[in-house]
Amino acid sequence: MADTALVHVPIETHLGEFLAGFSDDGLAELKFPHRHPTDTRRIQSHPLLAPVNRCLKEILSGKHPEQFPNMDLSSGTAFQQSVWREMLKIPMGQTLTYGEIADNLNNPGAVRAVGMACGANPIPGIIPCHRVLAAGGKIGGFSSGLEWKYKLLQIEGLALL
Repeated sequence: MADTALVHVPIETHLGEFLAGFSDDGLAELKFPHRHPTDTRRIQSHPLLAPVNRCLKEILSGKHPEQFPNMDLSSGTAFQQSVWREMLKIPMGQTLTYGEIADNLNNPGAVRAVGMACGANPIPGIIPCHRVLAAGGKIGGFSSGLEWKYKLLQIEGLALL
């Protein structure tokens, strides 16, 4: 999947405009407000927009989504995709560490690779890499900026400093 093949649609929320990138197979990327290029070709609607819009707005309101949209994870390696699927299992309001994700994948030596997969997550927010912390519960990084990681965790009822 090449980025140029994506169709981009803005999603207006109470926290700003997100930009959803769709391939023929589903949601392929999500860019946070002030984190997406302004020169991206956009359209105003897409057949898969409604479920993405609903899911994102539920998450931003602190609710577990009733249904996740179809997602195209083909931009990642098989390992990255396994990490992204594992992150989808983390309940709202809970966190895991990179090491716990590696253990869950029966690959305890892959802690750094898990961190890299989190950073490569093309659909942050919906695939909840914000719920993954460094060892000792430290905040770690977030591709859309740490302020967003704190904000998403706060929405879920977690206040990490």
